Amino acid sequence: MTQAEGARLFRESWIAGVREHFPGEPKPGYVTPREETPQWEREAAGAVYEQVRQFLELSGGHASRLTREQKGRYVATCWIAQTFRHFEDPKPGYVADWADLPDWQKETGADIFEAIEKTLN
Repeated sequence: MTQAEGARLFRESWIAGVREHFPGEPKPGYVTPREETPQWEREAAGAVYEQVRQFLELSGGHASRLTREQKGRYVATCWIAQTFRHFEDPKPGYVADWADLPDWQKETGADIFEAIEKTLN
């Protein structure tokens, strides 16, 4: 899978996760199709896809044994790094620590990790 295809998988998994885990009606920006997201966000999604893919490969597939929390935390940390890459002074909510993220976002991150994982099996 190319990085562009990985970015698409990331976004589709994000939207599916938001629809499943978000309490109530999500903000429109949370479920905006990939083509309508800003360029930095598409690039960040591709980079995080690549980080998760490499992490799984470098672990010899053993990273699949992580808990859902560990998987979600990994995705969240990679996303924070990309946010700092693209913004000099990001909004605090964009770089919130794991403990400060809402449950729906934690679950969605784990879903993204597992969706990437499935493409490697």
